[in-house]
Amino acid sequence: MAGLTLIEGGHVVTMDAAGAELARGHVAIRGGRIVAVGPGPAPSDMRDAAARRYDATGTLVTPGLINTHHHLYQWLTRGWAQDSILFDWLVALYPTWSRITADTVGAGAAGAMATLARSGCTTVGDHHYIFPAGSGDILGSIVHEAGELGLRLHATRGSMDLGASQGGLPPDFAVETTADALQASEDAVRAFHDPSFDAMVRVAIAPCSPFSVTTDLLRESAPLARELGVRLHTHGSETVEEAAFCAERFGMGPTEYLESVGWLGDDVWMAHCVHLSDADIAKFAATGTGVAHCPSSNARLAAGIAPLRPMLDAGVPVGLGVDGAASNEDGTLGSEIRQAALMSRLRDGATAMPVRDALRVATMGGAKVLGREDEIGSLEAGKLADLVLWDLTAVEHAGIADPVAALGLGSLPTVKLMLVQGEEVVTDGRLARADEQVIAGRVGDAAARLAEA
Repeated sequence: MAGLTLIEGGHVVTMDAAGAELARGHVAIRGGRIVAVGPGPAPSDMRDAAARRYDATGTLVTPGLINTHHHLYQWLTRGWAQDSILFDWLVALYPTWSRITADTVGAGAAGAMATLARSGCTTVGDHHYIFPAGSGDILGSIVHEAGELGLRLHATRGSMDLGASQGGLPPDFAVETTADALQASEDAVRAFHDPSFDAMVRVAIAPCSPFSVTTDLLRESAPLARELGVRLHTHGSETVEEAAFCAERFGMGPTEYLESVGWLGDDVWMAHCVHLSDADIAKFAATGTGVAHCPSSNARLAAGIAPLRPMLDAGVPVGLGVDGAASNEDGTLGSEIRQAALMSRLRDGATAMPVRDALRVATMGGAKVLGREDEIGSLEAGKLADLVLWDLTAVEHAGIADPVAALGLGSLPTVKLMLVQGEEVVTDGRLARADEQVIAGRVGDAAARLAEA
């Protein structure tokens, strides 16, 4: 049994298709993959002296949480434009963001991902779309920082080519040409994308939004991504202002517009989708188009409450997202489970979002959105060993009637242990592979330099 890891004694929430839970269960891991999940202690044939053991007594054991939408570089501009709606907020921040470099982005990404990890996030989906001239290898710096922390990364090569002089929202100095954006997207896929089962880095192609990219870029990105075998990502139906922009410029709503350029399909996911009509939801469901639900960011920017329950009931794949830390300064993914449950209840009633449904969105939902439902998102034999042990012994959670409610309705528990591919990333609430004070120092320095620029 060399190389075996045993986790025993916790309340195991598998998130498998049957929703199985084990009050005092075990998870066995070998070679970065789960080899067994079951009730009670591990079977005697696994109880080898050489096995690495973790006592999970007093913990909730869940699959690792999956973040389907973020802008890691925005960690450096938290606290800016605090009382703005999306369009005003973007206009205020674009001039500063256009001065980022690979070095500052690396520092911001390290800070953002360290915070995500400490909140139970094992897979990070990042949408980076600003690449100033002479800024260096920005995507490479993000990939490097994820590797240092030990997190699984879904990096998207974003882009903007519709500047203000062409009727777009970003200033002209913040955009690329269409040809440059397409070529850079292809280059990023060839440099960093790993299609293998246990990939630590995958890449998607991700023009930013209908109000920051041309129709040509959207239309040409879709066949490029499909030729390269990668997914597509963008923002969609986030605000009423976006809907008005699409109506004025294209004579149709955001979903109709994106459909017209080949952007609905089971290899596509959209961030936010706050303002979907019933017809839009039906189109998403029929095509398998996924959604990254970002409840805290939507509230911070007063965008509205997304129709989470109607989307799930229709069969739309939905995962959770933190979104950029400049519109969600908390920056933690675990807390978004609670926000998703509460916001959905505000919109659709007390029974709209049970905590287990919200946890499923954060795990298997995210795996489906990223096209990795066979690899991550649940605790089942054969899947990758990405999991979290949440400590429920502290005063905030001691004695709670339902351990899942501790995570889904209570304050965010401390991560006692987080494994990615069977390896420690967080132990007792602290990073296992990196110095948090060093990361904090890098963030403070980079944020100051960016503000001065």
